[in-house]
Amino acid sequence: MALHITEENYEELVKAGKPMMIDFWATWCGPCKRMAPLVEELAEQYADTMNIGKCDIEEAEDLATQFQITSIPSFVFLDAEGNVKARLVGSQPKSKLEETIQSLL
Repeated sequence: MALHITEENYEELVKAGKPMMIDFWATWCGPCKRMAPLVEELAEQYADTMNIGKCDIEEAEDLATQFQITSIPSFVFLDAEGNVKARLVGSQPKSKLEETIQSLL
């Protein structure tokens, strides 16, 4: 299951020392809703090696600002130290998300 990433737990997740993919989304976003099952699938598939979660931009405005999110869905990929290594904007095929995940592992 994808993690629920909030302003309160973000630092703790970074300190866990695993690469991370954050799906920035909103409840009113149609493309975000269509990507949700794929994000869940990837979260299960990579549960042992990577933290994969969703961050609602309306609940975590400061995180969205920190990562300069201007369009959703936006996928931000962080290395084990919490540095941004890649970002993808808009609906993506599973193969593109997996390719980006693999580049971090």
